[in-house]
Amino acid sequence: MRNEYDFSKGRRGAVIPSPGKTRITIMLDDEIIEEFKSRAERAGTGYQTLINAALKEAIGTSAEKPLTVAELRQVLREELHST
Repeated sequence: MRNEYDFSKGRRGAVIPSPGKTRITIMLDDEIIEEFKSRAERAGTGYQTLINAALKEAIGTSAEKPLTVAELRQVLREELHST
């Protein structure tokens, strides 16, 4: 290991940009996260990918109508109870 490293050309943020995606902070119940993590492990994919898929399914193809908090909660409850 070197005694000193040169970070003068370093940049903060994600190493690989994800076109079409936006990083946000969202608060979800612990049991929601645990359920999606469990499903993701069984499916061999990421839990955030599964949450994204569930949200896409909930809004269908009509992106004009925004998803309400109540609708999101309902979708997540249905996903949890479907296992």
